[in-house]
Amino acid sequence: NVFLLGIIYVRKMEFLTFSPEIHCFSELLDCSDGDEEEILVCGEDLELNPFDGLPYSSRYYKLMKEREELPVWKEKYTFMESLLRNQIVIVSGDAKTGKSSQIPQWCAEYCLSVHYQHGAVVCTQVHKQTAVWLALRVADEMDVNVGHEVGYFIPFESCCTTETILRYCTDDMLQREMISTPLLNYYGVIILDDVHERTVATDALLGLLKDVLISRPELRLVILTAPHMSSKLQNYYGSVPFIRVENKHHAEVVYSCSVQKDHFLSALRLLFEIHHTKEKGDIVIFLACEEEIEKAYQMIRQEQSNLNPDLGELIPVPLYPIKQDLTPKPNQDKQKCCKKYRRKVLLTTSFGESLIWIKNVTFVIDVGVETRKVYNPRIRADSVITQPISKSQAEMHKQILGMSSSGKLFCLYPEEFTYKEMKPHLPAKIQESKLTSMVLFLKRMDIAGFGHCDFISRPAPESLMQALEDLDYLAALDNDGNLSEFGIIMSEFPLDPQLSKSILASCEFECVDEMLTIAAMVTAPNCFLHAPPGTEEIALTCWRKFSHPAGDHFTLINVFNAFKEASANSTSQYYSNEKWCRDYFLSCSALRMAGIIRAELVEIMKRIELPISEPDFGSKENILSIKKSLLSGYFMHIARDVDGSGNYLMLTHRQVAQLHPSSSYYNNRRIPEWVLFHEFSISEDNSIRVVSEISPDLFVELVPQYYFSNLPPSESKDILQEVINHLSPVSTMKEEQKTNNDSKDNEKFPQTPTEQRCIIQ
Repeated sequence: NVFLLGIIYVRKMEFLTFSPEIHCFSELLDCSDGDEEEILVCGEDLELNPFDGLPYSSRYYKLMKEREELPVWKEKYTFMESLLRNQIVIVSGDAKTGKSSQIPQWCAEYCLSVHYQHGAVVCTQVHKQTAVWLALRVADEMDVNVGHEVGYFIPFESCCTTETILRYCTDDMLQREMISTPLLNYYGVIILDDVHERTVATDALLGLLKDVLISRPELRLVILTAPHMSSKLQNYYGSVPFIRVENKHHAEVVYSCSVQKDHFLSALRLLFEIHHTKEKGDIVIFLACEEEIEKAYQMIRQEQSNLNPDLGELIPVPLYPIKQDLTPKPNQDKQKCCKKYRRKVLLTTSFGESLIWIKNVTFVIDVGVETRKVYNPRIRADSVITQPISKSQAEMHKQILGMSSSGKLFCLYPEEFTYKEMKPHLPAKIQESKLTSMVLFLKRMDIAGFGHCDFISRPAPESLMQALEDLDYLAALDNDGNLSEFGIIMSEFPLDPQLSKSILASCEFECVDEMLTIAAMVTAPNCFLHAPPGTEEIALTCWRKFSHPAGDHFTLINVFNAFKEASANSTSQYYSNEKWCRDYFLSCSALRMAGIIRAELVEIMKRIELPISEPDFGSKENILSIKKSLLSGYFMHIARDVDGSGNYLMLTHRQVAQLHPSSSYYNNRRIPEWVLFHEFSISEDNSIRVVSEISPDLFVELVPQYYFSNLPPSESKDILQEVINHLSPVSTMKEEQKTNNDSKDNEKFPQTPTEQRCIIQ
């Protein structure tokens, strides 16, 4: 018996090997009270876990007591009855009620009761960090192993097996799974969590799953949302069971007398004031944007040395909800600080509410504003706007404190601001985002018979038409508006269609190896860290060592190759990589992620049998080939320096932008006249990011002729027209007389200026 219990103990404590980032999340956001002993109850009548057939550990019973105290627990019987008798169940609950962790477990019990004859359980999340953390937490509560009975799959990372009962994933990953399995036959219960976030992927799933439910009567759909979204969902789905989970709030709300002129500094001043009061509890600060998160993190770390040691240590934890270095930064002086009080300070934005997992939050500081990106289809660019948060967001910030009777919410705005300036809710992201990837996905689903998507909020017709036009420019559509062969292949890549097209073009120009590296680096978080105050010049000097005269895309290849070389030469991979990255002010986690992304792209290339050329980076022919590949996908991202001082005018519209400070051309004596850029957004300091030099000759060689014809009149267009006339005045006139009946499915890229293409009406 002792031997058997020893085996059970090892089995229960078994874990897969996780990346340092996952261990970092567990260390910083752990809610346990300290070291706990795992004791197994000895006896002849051990209660067995039905999910793995092994006896429960004592920790299971301890966690069960905590679970039973959650507000959602009293609704378990009602939920299970509703799930048994209905296809769709809507659960509306406040934050911190336990619905994201408990309801998926109840669904797993439902699937177990029917012997998994209809499939397993999948639960979507908006943020990949949330999917990982919930999988870790739920596996602990179910007393099973992560990666076996409970798992997760997020972009470019999977921790599941074919026997996994409960899977957490991001909403875009479940959407992509529909490409290969439109009916999602592997699942018996699908849970859409955080529906109130209104992401593009979640809105698409809401519509597509309507048709899937008709085709699969045995399938169950569970929707978890905030209260303000309930009535809209009930109108959308009709008469379906609705369960309301409430959380009694006892927190004190303290409003500011007036709107703060500098909300950022006001929030930090309030943070240090709270810390000096010696009141216990962690702090959450809702800031306006991710740049403020990074800035606050650096300032708190810098101020730490000036604080009274008797107050304890402030541990800033940046939680980035969008595309940044997503790893919470660990504390460097772990042994020293463990002896004194440690107060965590979670830094996030209003979009990061679901990232906050720790229980003992006592103080919340809300600046009341946020920075949003709103896509403008007319100029194919995002506009960065700062505006007040919505009333529903303000209410959710209050709910972060849960049932804490001593919690305080500090609003850095007056109470009347809530009624006069705040909108009830924010628009759905499908009405504010670029839709090219979504339209490509829906076109692919049309092949499977699910092309019609009944969106809960209809996207703007102008955005849809712009997306169709872009796909047509990229040769992803045929003359009938259906996916071409190129379009089908492009949809296989989890990338922006322009980037997918560049990868396909690299097969023609034999620079696949380099193009895959570029694709991985621009998809991963930014690898260049924000240099701490006083070290900016040192960081720039370090980054110049990787600079390439051809541009930033080529600089990224140098950075990635240098990181790989450092990894190959290191004896202890993680620690040597971390030190190398620190020395060069680079993000180690971002570069690791780039390696993971690149490896997956290579697997996709092999699966669909596309050629992968041998690396040849550095030769003139290779650099030219890379530029051709980039232009094949990004010919809509061209700008020209109109006055020789770095004022770049976009070719597609009259917006002017400057080089971003991270560009290798920034403050350079030689500024290229014509550039291809990866990203542009309209803000106070309009800037183009990831920029490389191109020549007008190369542009007119590769741009689709009818795209060029549709460009608005400008001096830049006149210059390009002169280049076209100089290169081929006769052939251009002849080509204008040719018909446009050739199928795009048989087109070869790169396209020449003489090729004619259909225009979507």
